[in-house]
Amino acid sequence: MKQQKSFKDMEQGKLYLVPTPIGNLEDMTFRSVKMLDEADLIASEDTRNTQKLLNHFDIATKQISLHEHNVKERVPELIALLKEGKKIAQVSDAGMPSISDPGHELVLQAIEEDIDVISLPGASAGITALIASGVSPQPFTFYGFLPRKSNEQKKALEGLKNNHSTLIFYESPHRIVKTLINMKEVFGGNQKAVLCRELTKLFEEYSRGTIESLIEGLEGKTIKGECCLIIEASVSEQPDDSVLGLTLVEHVTYLIEEMDFSSKDAIKEVAKIRGLKKQEVYKEFHRE
Repeated sequence: MKQQKSFKDMEQGKLYLVPTPIGNLEDMTFRSVKMLDEADLIASEDTRNTQKLLNHFDIATKQISLHEHNVKERVPELIALLKEGKKIAQVSDAGMPSISDPGHELVLQAIEEDIDVISLPGASAGITALIASGVSPQPFTFYGFLPRKSNEQKKALEGLKNNHSTLIFYESPHRIVKTLINMKEVFGGNQKAVLCRELTKLFEEYSRGTIESLIEGLEGKTIKGECCLIIEASVSEQPDDSVLGLTLVEHVTYLIEEMDFSSKDAIKEVAKIRGLKKQEVYKEFHRE
């Protein structure tokens, strides 16, 4: 086991993962502004995009590009600078670095070289959308972008079909309806679904309904802006007989221990599967 004491030796080089706004520049934290200003170098997914942010906050720190097309050449260069004692701030175009964005390779190499990696908290589209969606926030599975090709997308969705947690996806506005149609084919059309668009921006929009109703409401329309899609956890239509053979308490305990459900969501799930009221399951589970 290796332990990182992030702020023990401030003379050594450190890699800072700095979140940037997903739309509204006012979501930039004081700490993130300070870090970008104090860093020796900023590793940016797109230097032109990041420069707009730096100009807004009067930050003059030099940038270097780090994206999917130059990561193999750039990582060794950045690691060498970190070993020299440089402080490097890594940013993506929006939100948290490495989440559906390039840069994870630098984190892995820094850890391999015993260089401290320090993550600053900040904006993340998936969590921002989830907590306002109205869909149960726990447990959840963040997937990000699905494969673009329809057959590969369906295969990925099949793998998530029996995942008993809320699903979070990112999607292009040009592909969102096709993706929903594939979800209907795999998941069915009755699962609760929420499309979150243009988060934190002037035209922020939440479209809440079912997979089927979202398709009906969006088909044929021009959709703009980055999209985040929240899909309700699946509930098996025909539960495994071995699960139904369990007592109520055993069934709830199984979901908590084996499926990582919270006790609240496990009780709700068992009630759905067995056609009972939540109160009945709650009283049985918490009976002393």
